Amino acid sequence: MKKFLSIIFVLFITASVSAQELDVIVTVNYEQLQTIAKEKLEKFQQQVQDYFNSNKFTNGNWEGEKIKCTFNVFFTSSDNSTKYSGQVVITSQRPIENLQTHSLMLNILDNSWSFKYEKNQAMYFNNADFDGLTSFLDFYAFLIIGFDMDSYYPNGGTDYYNKASDLSVRGASSPYAEGWQSTSSTYNRRVLMDNILNARYQQFRQDYFDYHYNGIDLYNNPQTKKEALTNIAKLVLNLDKAKDAIDPRSVLMKVFFDAKSGELADYLKSYWDKSIFEKLKKIDPPHLSKYDEAEAEAEGTIE
Repeated sequence: MKKFLSIIFVLFITASVSAQELDVIVTVNYEQLQTIAKEKLEKFQQQVQDYFNSNKFTNGNWEGEKIKCTFNVFFTSSDNSTKYSGQVVITSQRPIENLQTHSLMLNILDNSWSFKYEKNQAMYFNNADFDGLTSFLDFYAFLIIGFDMDSYYPNGGTDYYNKASDLSVRGASSPYAEGWQSTSSTYNRRVLMDNILNARYQQFRQDYFDYHYNGIDLYNNPQTKKEALTNIAKLVLNLDKAKDAIDPRSVLMKVFFDAKSGELADYLKSYWDKSIFEKLKKIDPPHLSKYDEAEAEAEGTIE
């Protein structure tokens, strides 16, 4: 459901909107842990899932359906007491207007999560204090909501990005600093938030909105397909123009293309100027094979 709604319709649905924003499925892999550590985590999966799905991370009424997400935890170590470390794969999706399919918004591998956890400990939403466990969950809740909102409103996710950024700053000075401090690693929470909120990426965020709201949401309507393709391509063309100012190796660019490379390639097979694939390959070399394949399939296509 489009979040750009008439005032009348907004008022009509206010009574029926979901209080919570997220619909998260959590899976946990304990295989690398010793038996004693596994036993202490008996209820961890359900607790994390309930935390995401029961808490409210925004202030207003949430319009439309909940954001479908997955949170896959792979524990890597434990001191068999209360300290745990792990990796997490986070995904989120967004419905495409008038279709039964969804668009992948995030597909992140975060390999630096450490925290303390007592068996059966309660998890409370408390934004005032930083906690290695729940603040990490809050960070991704805000990030997921921010990306979703940016796809429905120009710069619509800023409030949630600011909250996630605040957590990244506090995390960097906490006992769980790994992953929160700025580093040159390919993925880093602090650097991601610095990228998103940097003025250099404001055009990208506008194009991100147009890519979704005025692009893929309009693509399947024959009357607006050309406009949709123009807006989808605009994101790539503007990134190509700004390549001297924007580092294509930035964390934000990695996060975007890790989620969107396949989708971009599929849509742009219908774009009338096939040279756009050469631009894509320069902007996003890690996914070059996808673009090569799409370009080969698009050869000879006339729109």
